[in-house]
Amino acid sequence: MSDNKGMRKNLTNYGDRDFSEFLRKSFARSMGYSTESLQKPIVGIASTPSGFNNCHRTVPDLVDAVSRGVLAAGGLPLPFPTTSLCEPFLSPTSMMFRNLMAMDTEEMVRAQPMDAVVLVGGCDKTVPAQLMGAVSADIPALQLVTGAMSTGRHRGERLGACTDCRRYWGRYRADEVEKEEIDQVEGRLAATAGTCAVMGTASTMAIISEVLGIALPGSASIPAVLADRLVCAEMSGKRAVELIANPIRPSELVTRKSVENALRVLMAVSGSTNAVVHLAAIAGRLGISISSERLNAISDETPVLVNLKPVGEGYMEDFHAAGGVGAVLREIRGLLHLDTIDVLGQTLEERLQEPLEWVDRNYILSFDKPVSRVGGLIALSGNLAPDGAIFKRAAATPSLFEFEGRAVVFEGLEDLANRIDDPELDVESTDVLVLKNAGPVAAGMPEAGYLPIPQKLARRGVKDMVRISDARMSGTAFGTIALHISPEAAVGGPLSIVQNGDRIRLSVKDKKLELLVPDAEINKRLTNWQPKMMPQRGYQALFHKSVNQAPKGCDFDFLTENGEASFRSPSNVDLEGAE
Repeated sequence: MSDNKGMRKNLTNYGDRDFSEFLRKSFARSMGYSTESLQKPIVGIASTPSGFNNCHRTVPDLVDAVSRGVLAAGGLPLPFPTTSLCEPFLSPTSMMFRNLMAMDTEEMVRAQPMDAVVLVGGCDKTVPAQLMGAVSADIPALQLVTGAMSTGRHRGERLGACTDCRRYWGRYRADEVEKEEIDQVEGRLAATAGTCAVMGTASTMAIISEVLGIALPGSASIPAVLADRLVCAEMSGKRAVELIANPIRPSELVTRKSVENALRVLMAVSGSTNAVVHLAAIAGRLGISISSERLNAISDETPVLVNLKPVGEGYMEDFHAAGGVGAVLREIRGLLHLDTIDVLGQTLEERLQEPLEWVDRNYILSFDKPVSRVGGLIALSGNLAPDGAIFKRAAATPSLFEFEGRAVVFEGLEDLANRIDDPELDVESTDVLVLKNAGPVAAGMPEAGYLPIPQKLARRGVKDMVRISDARMSGTAFGTIALHISPEAAVGGPLSIVQNGDRIRLSVKDKKLELLVPDAEINKRLTNWQPKMMPQRGYQALFHKSVNQAPKGCDFDFLTENGEASFRSPSNVDLEGAE
């Protein structure tokens, strides 16, 4: 075996390579490996089970299946742990720790002796973190997702986390559901192992992994509880061994063209707003960025084809049975770059030459008869969002697309929690709810952009109103909500100086978000703005000091391709040059 393969790869530096190998093998023998096993190529398996991560309950079984595939192909599987992230279990938000997991993954892949790696994860920040780390480490890699959970049942209705979580909680806040029933629903929303059952961020990122080519074709939508998920794990292990002899690196898979394909599919499945941030972070590791103009052009050209919650009726188990990613790719084939490749070494054109067995048009509609003629997501600009904002028009109320209203301002998350349900709150359904200081620097960019409808309005039957913030929202959420406003309030973006009573205009047609205050007054307020003190120690201090804004994926400035800060700069490399 060559000096840079297997157990001789990435040797610990004692100034004597032969001694380093001798010591490493000696310690490996203490774990019960034979001399023969230690001569084989090594496939690392990034393993992410945790008692604090329900999405990853099946990871030990998947690691066993990957190991089985590696062994059958003549390799040595070596699982290793990394950080594990699950949104509901992390404070202040799992987004704050995505970059930590990305660093953990990259450095463990880079430092340990492995010739290829299989990344096992599923929860919404886990997959982007693993892809970010894999792209930077750039050894042959496959993404294996845990798969989505199956639906539960409640009084004759199918339920799935977490769109139905939000729907039932909204009804409970409006006094439409009693405490006894909401307690019953709590135990029926997440009925099996796996990620959220709808087209949330976890499902969206699984699909993006497949479209980027780093996950096996057909793997994204297999439910967590199906035997096929274990078969996919075994095949991933086998393919990882094959990639050692004939490498295809992540940097060959994640290209401007494959990123553009991923954006196309994101629009077609009406995926999560979070995917824009995560895809920007993944692509940014290779110097590829996503301009607002290109994103909007792709959205306006790409129809929504998938009828899944939160914007439709079905669940991920329906999407898989209906034909999955392969069916969507075939419907938008004419919009895709067909010369991109995947981990099997085949081009997208070669993959799509194989006919599908069947497509269920209840859940995956045809290009000629779509759910919507335009994509689910758009980027907004304007004097409130100089560097952009994101809006999910597929999940919004069309009657609010062209809207002007009075600002009702919340200065931060604590202010929101304290006052949103105050009976004395001066708010009407014709107002715009504004949340500040919930962006990456201020708060780690939590999923707080889904501001609750004030309880006194919810009890009157108000289901939606315009809401804007520098936060994110869950991919399982819905509503007329502008998110990811950049620059954020905490770094002195125009959002920071919005006051109660200001007029705000949203125009989906013009893709604008405007503060209707004279420029002179805006400039005066910005001149008087003062930043707040940020954490001074530990990981949070590092995060607040180094995190980029949403258009750059909220990655750390020192982890991007050039390792340079780009704090408030708009994208300067876009996809216009993609052929």
